[in-house]
Formats: sequence, structure tokens, C-alpha cells
Amino acid sequence: MEDKPSEVVLFGSWYSPYTSRVALALKLKGIPFKYVEENLSNKSELLLKYNPTHKKVPVLLHNGMPICESLIILEYIDEVWNHAPKLLPEDPYQRARVRFWANYTDQKIMPASYPILLLKGEEKQKAIEDMEEMQRVLEEGIKQDFPEQFSFFNGNTMGLLDIVMGVNSYNYKAFHEVTNSEIIGPKNPKIFMWVNAMKEHPLMKDTLPPHDKVVAMLKSMIAPTPDV
Repeated sequence: MEDKPSEVVLFGSWYSPYTSRVALALKLKGIPFKYVEENLSNKSELLLKYNPTHKKVPVLLHNGMPICESLIILEYIDEVWNHAPKLLPEDPYQRARVRFWANYTDQKIMPASYPILLLKGEEKQKAIEDMEEMQRVLEEGIKQDFPEQFSFFNGNTMGLLDIVMGVNSYNYKAFHEVTNSEIIGPKNPKIFMWVNAMKEHPLMKDTLPPHDKVVAMLKSMIAPTPDV
């Protein structure tokens, strides 16, 4: 447990959901921190120093010690500042299941969004169908593993899985607007309800970027590169 004041610095990028996860967890725990915005097209010497392996954000610097990778950082936060609210359940098996579905989200659902953004026609439709199936698997899995207390965010408590899924999906309307595709909606009603409940949490609204800013960023990602 962290008994004395410590220096906490978060290196991140405003449009990185992985950064937003860490910022949200720190705020939930009431941990003061300094935020350093990184320009990922011109990475700072400090970022390269503290994450020389992947050279990515987020990096959490705690008393001069760097911790990288958002899911690892979330667990570190919960272990070092182990007061409520807890991000992970106490039961080892439940913790393992939370980790499993958080990894599923990162390894399956997050990468599946990029083809929807970039592809067109039949290929895009196939990517949308793949995403819908992955969300169905996620929804059914969570209902099976956490049928009661850990099923879906209830507006009062927020755990690691809520942070991961909520941050990833917070600006789904911006994604819909840019791609003209509905990837979160009535076809997966529990996820739809879950995400919309989390969108109303004050810390979510305080931490996540606004709709218009995300729309502009997504449009810039799919804009054609001008000829030189």
C-alpha cells in the first residue's frame, strides 16, 4: 500500500483510449498526477527513455519508475493504491476472468475496428459482421462469468473491465458518424446499455475527449494522402 505522497506522472495522448484508461483509473482512486501530452509523430526523449521497447503511450511514472502497457498499469494502480474502489475483484478466479475479457477486448475487438474505418463495400460489411460477432461473444461471456455483481456497470461502481470497455466505446457515436456504420447498438443490447450507462459517469465525461474532436481525428485518419 502507498503510505506516503508520491510523484505520479502520466505520459499519454488525448486520442489514445489506452491513455484514457489510466487517467480514469487514477481519478477513480483519487490519485493526484501530472499529465504530459505526447506528440506521437515527434516523440519526446523522455517517452523514448521510459518506454524504449515499444516507444508508445501510456507510460506511468511512479517515483521515477516507469510502468508501460495500459492493462499492466491498471493492475499496478490497484495493487499500489489498494483502497476502494477496487478495480479487480478479490476472488482469484474472478480476477482471472476479468483479465481474460479485458485481453479479449484488446486483442479482438480493438483491432477489428480499424478495418471498418478503412475498408469499403463488401469488405467493410464483412468487417462489421465480424465485429458484431465478437461483441456477441463478449456479451455472452460476461453474462456467464459475472451473472450478478460484476455483470454490467450499474452507475455506482466501476472496475477494470468497465474502464476498458467504457473507454473503448465511449465515442461510438463519432465512429458511427464517420464510418456510416452502427457497430454498437440494439443487436447487442447489454453492451449497448452498458456503454450508455458508463457514458453518464461524471469521470468519464471529464476524462474522455469530446465528440467533435474525435470525429475530426477519425476523418483525418481516412483522408486520402495528397500527391507530392
